[in-house]
This record gives sequence, structure tokens and C-alpha cells, in this order.
Amino acid sequence: MCGIVGVISRSPVNQLIYDALLLLQHRGQDAAGIVTMQGTQCFMHKARGMVRDVFRTRNMRALPGPVGLGQVRYPTAGNAFNEEEAQPFYVNAPYGIVLVHNGNLTNAHALKQELFDVDRRHINTASDTEVLINVLAHEMELAGRSVPLTPELIFRAVAGVHKRIRGSYAVIALIAGHGLLAFRDPYGIRPLVFGETQLPDGGAEVMVASETVALEGTGHRVVRDVAPGEAIFIDLDGKVHAQQCAEKPVLNPCLFEYVYLARPDSVIDGISVYQARLNMGETLAQRLINTMPPSEVDVVIPIPESSRPSAMQLAQKIGKPYREGFVKNRYVGRTFIMPGQGQRKKSVRQKLNAIASEFKGRNVLLVDDSIVRGTTSKEIVQMARDAGARKVYMASAAPPVRYPNVYGIDMPTKEELIAHGRTIEEIRAYIGADALIYQDVDAMKRVVAQLNPAVTGFEASCFDGRYITGDVSAEDFDAISTQRTAARNDDEDGPARSRLTLQNRSEP
Repeated sequence: MCGIVGVISRSPVNQLIYDALLLLQHRGQDAAGIVTMQGTQCFMHKARGMVRDVFRTRNMRALPGPVGLGQVRYPTAGNAFNEEEAQPFYVNAPYGIVLVHNGNLTNAHALKQELFDVDRRHINTASDTEVLINVLAHEMELAGRSVPLTPELIFRAVAGVHKRIRGSYAVIALIAGHGLLAFRDPYGIRPLVFGETQLPDGGAEVMVASETVALEGTGHRVVRDVAPGEAIFIDLDGKVHAQQCAEKPVLNPCLFEYVYLARPDSVIDGISVYQARLNMGETLAQRLINTMPPSEVDVVIPIPESSRPSAMQLAQKIGKPYREGFVKNRYVGRTFIMPGQGQRKKSVRQKLNAIASEFKGRNVLLVDDSIVRGTTSKEIVQMARDAGARKVYMASAAPPVRYPNVYGIDMPTKEELIAHGRTIEEIRAYIGADALIYQDVDAMKRVVAQLNPAVTGFEASCFDGRYITGDVSAEDFDAISTQRTAARNDDEDGPARSRLTLQNRSEP
């Protein structure tokens, strides 16, 4: 769920990319990187940490040029990482390509071996982004050999990439001396949108980013989402070329984007994230009414911040007051995307503090966006009791997370998921709540899809166990579990160097 951005302009873009990455900071807090291009020369700075910490004045001055891209990294391995795996990635042939990627390749392991044996390309890290950039470079070399590089040849290369790689990927790549390329996987799992603004000299400044908030927050008009399987190429004059490069594209955006990942003020694939969360609150309220009498609830309290729209709508539906019972320390990151279970647990009470007057002597209904590992929920339920609540009920705006996610979200093993192999009653007992109400998965799909009739399905594998790319097996999850255990052991002795990969086939 990393955040990516790319820009072509007529003036320096370093500050613009920095501002866009700040707007996408919620998508990754592990590392950040920016590359700019002046003429055919590229300039890069990347490091571990938040955007504001990675880029100082001296770093920004060293990033000249009117073309560039950037990324904020989210650790899908759930552990510390080798700094060499921070994005962007660069290869010098052909042309010189710099690339950022949001997602996860499910056949990275097989491709890495194929790149070495067939393409004669060496992969130096465990990152699937390095695999992706080398596949793209090889396909561009085949498509553009001995002829001038044109948008048509670039699109031919992207079509070759689609045929070779599996999984989720939203990609922005800078081609030295030519322009900016962006493309999306044939299922449209991870989001990608582009927009533009008119420059004083009559030209256009074009930006591509993970979410609309990055465009609108930097003064760009949203044009549209990049379609599943589509590639767009922006030349150095700001002209946008677009072409469908996949054989059978179908839109299946990640449902967890609407639950938690995206900012509420973004619109993804024509669906307002904020309205989607309101709709989830509506259906969750109905689930509560069917489960227990609303009269048993005195007050509805959200777990800040992504659950607020759902909690407000639920409170209105059942006719109970909505209150802010927890104050969030904004200087502690999002606990779900923190590397390592120990760090998440430690950060919960640092992040939230209860307002005792909202809990004392009341039956409180706590509303969260989702319950993944149960760590946060258990701590928060206890905080509510410590603040004087008479009874503590918990409601999740998302269904039970029962299955691993392999498309770029840190839910890679079933053993870490509180809902896997447990009944609702067992989960309730574990987190210590007096009652537990979950969203219904079919109802959630229905109320989100109704916001855009063009969306007929979702990538919702963590809820329904359906892996839409068709190349994931039970053996893969066993391999992931083994790798994750090894990564944890490595992390105890020093930074974990391995990134989780699926040991599966290159063909589905």
C-alpha cells in the first residue's frame, strides 16, 4: 500500500513531489525517496523514515529538474528492512529507467530466477520492485532495439510486462530523456490516478499519484483513474499518450482501500472513500440491530481516525449520541502499518488516551474500521474499562479478516489473524468485549459498489479468501509463514534483510 507520485512540468518539481508525498504519508511511514531528472541526468535521494525527516534543505537543493517521481514505503514484510530496498529503483540500460511501485508481485521468486537464467539480469535485493524494473527494462530493450523510442514501443513493452508478472502493481517510471510512464495491473487492485494543471506559458503540468488527494492538494485537476491494464506515457512536452496493454482487463479494486488504507477525502475508481465508509456504517448499524437491542448502548465512540464516518452513520441510524472518547497523539504513526507486532502493541497506548468522562458509568459501543490481529482492539477495550465504562461493546466496520493478503497489505500469514480459525465468540473473549459485531462481507461489497456501477467486483481476499489473480496456493502460504518466522528471528539479531516472496509458478 505504498504511496507513489510522478510529475512532468516546465519548472523544478522537487518541492511539488515533496508536498505530494506528505499528502500520501498515511500510505507508508517506513522510508521515502525522490528522483528528479534534468536533461538526461537523474538525481536521487532516499532513506528510512518519514518524509519530513528524510528530506532536508540540502537534499532538496540536490534534486533539480522539471521531471521526477517519489514514493513513501510501507513494509509489507512487517519487519525492518535493508535500506537498499527503499524506492525508487534505477537501472541504466536501456535508456536509464527509474521506477516506483505500489503493490506486491506474487510470482517474484520465479521471475528472479528467470531474469538470471534467460534475460541475463542480476537481482541484488529481495525486493520485488527490483524484479519489476528489470522485467520492464528487458521488455523495453526488446521492443525498442535499433529504433527510436516511441509511445507505441513503450506500450508494447508494458504489454510484455503484463504477460510475465502476476500480482498487484501500480507503477510510475521515469525514462531518462523521454518522459514518464505509468501503468496499472490488469485487475486494477492498487489505485492510480492522473491529473493536470495549466501553466502560465500555456503548457500542461501532469501528475500521476496513488490517490486524488495528492493531486487536489497540490493544485491539480483530476482527469481520471488509470484503467486496469492501461499504460499512460507523458512526454517531456506534457502530452499524454494512453493505451490499453492487457488482454483481458477487469476492474477489481482493493476493498481494504475503502476500509482503512486511503484517506477519506480521496476518490478511488469513481468511489468516494468517505461515502463508502458512511455506507459501511449504515449496514453495520443494521447488523447491530439484528444482534442486540440498541437500547443497551448509551454512546457510540469511534477509534480514531478512519472509523469516524462509519461510527457517525451508525450512531445516527440507531439514535444514540456520537462522542469522541479517545484523543489521538498525531505524532505517533498508524499502528497497523508499523513494522513488527511488538512495536504496534507498544504504540497503542502512546497513540490514544481516553477521556474518562465519556466512559464513566456508560455502556459504550466502540467502532473500529477493522480488526486484524486483535492487538489494538484488546488494548482499547481495556482502556475503556480503565476509564470507567460499565460495559464495552465492539463493532467492526469490516468483516472478519480470516485470510492472508498477498497483494501488498501486511496480512501475510493466517496465524497472525485473530479471526482465522476462531468463532466470533472466541474473538470477543480474546479482546475482552461484552459483545462483538462484525460487518457482513456481501453487504459491504454491495454498498460500496453501488457508488460506481462500473465496479462489478473487488479484491477482497482477506475477507472472502478469493485470490483473483488465480496463482496463489496453500503451499505458497506455508512458504510465506516460514519466511516470516525467519525474518522475525533475523530481526532479533539485527535488521531483517529478507522480503517475503511467493515460491510459486510464473504462470497461473
